[in-house]
Amino acid sequence: MPKTIEEINEKIRKGNAVVVNAEEIIGIAKEKGIKKTAQEVDVVTTGTFGPMCSSGAFINIGHSNPRIKLGGGRVYLDDVQTYAALAAADLFIGANALPDDDPRNRIYPGEFNFGGGHVIEKLVDGKDIRLTATAYGTDCYPRKKLETWINIKDVNEAVLFNPRNAYQNYNVAVNLSNKIIYTYMGILKPNMGNANYSTSGQLSPLFNDPYYKTIGIGIKVFLGGGIGFVAWQGTQHNPAAPRTERGVPTRGAGTLALIGDMKQMSSDWLIGTSMLGYGCTLTVGVGIPIPVLSEEMLEYTTVTDADILAPVIDYSSAYPHMETEILAEVSYAQLKSGWIVIRGKQIPTASLSSYSRAIKISNILKEWIQNGKFLLTQPVEALPGIDSGIKPKPLKERPIVE
Repeated sequence: MPKTIEEINEKIRKGNAVVVNAEEIIGIAKEKGIKKTAQEVDVVTTGTFGPMCSSGAFINIGHSNPRIKLGGGRVYLDDVQTYAALAAADLFIGANALPDDDPRNRIYPGEFNFGGGHVIEKLVDGKDIRLTATAYGTDCYPRKKLETWINIKDVNEAVLFNPRNAYQNYNVAVNLSNKIIYTYMGILKPNMGNANYSTSGQLSPLFNDPYYKTIGIGIKVFLGGGIGFVAWQGTQHNPAAPRTERGVPTRGAGTLALIGDMKQMSSDWLIGTSMLGYGCTLTVGVGIPIPVLSEEMLEYTTVTDADILAPVIDYSSAYPHMETEILAEVSYAQLKSGWIVIRGKQIPTASLSSYSRAIKISNILKEWIQNGKFLLTQPVEALPGIDSGIKPKPLKERPIVE
């Protein structure tokens, strides 16, 4: 019989819910079959831990005396550019933000040793951050300069808001050129000297709910070591991506916009990251519970790395010039073996995301649920699905003629 989220929550409250992670469910279902496993298991927990550039934080520092209007001024956190075009005491720092004096790629390849992602990590780690600000002054906000230390314990709010996280599949990056290149997919050696990929495969949240039947707007998730929520579909959400017969996307597909209170989070699961020759980012931990409401949902969660195909893309030409050529499709089982074969060449593989940390996230979430600390939530609205007509569009450039 189908279950409801409230029925599962009642079992969680009583301490008798059966919770397993997305790796464990594969063997259980193989041994017991889909029907029996769907009856016995209530929740499957997922996890992913990797660089997610579209991440950032809103911070309200509180009003100084005399008051200063940060909005419209210039603000830096530990010398990193911070967006100051909101209200008087509200700021936003993005994971990719850099100090003004960072040489960037003028010294190639740039090291990008410190940026917005590192500031976010320091904040959640409880370290002091140096705020410097200049403003134009008004009658009600007369102050024009502010220099102070701030700490996450003292600010009013520190809210992680990530417009695009937890990609549902992604590219495998290679380099067909005869020179080394530096990308957000890491360092790529010439002549297909290596292949980099980034998701946790069978553990990744949206692979376990490919049609977004339980993952929707408003649901509660593990985010950065604390509790967060799905705020909206992520930017570049692409539910119309091609799929296998099991519904597994074979290209970049769904994405999630996530939000949560940074005061609950941990620097174990939000880590500032430097990408040589590319920039700064934030490595984010995300975990999502999948309620086993039916045999259909259980079957989705039995997806294996062998079931998931990813496109191999040349990042020296095809990717930067938006060419559509796919060199091959390979499974995550092949990628995780350490080698793939493309055009007759054996190529070593490496992951930018950590499978072992993804397992830890799924197990932390599993423990929270088993201990009654985390109840499941019903989506307030479904994410746009395959029939929504939503598909990312490239920029339509219109030259400006003066």
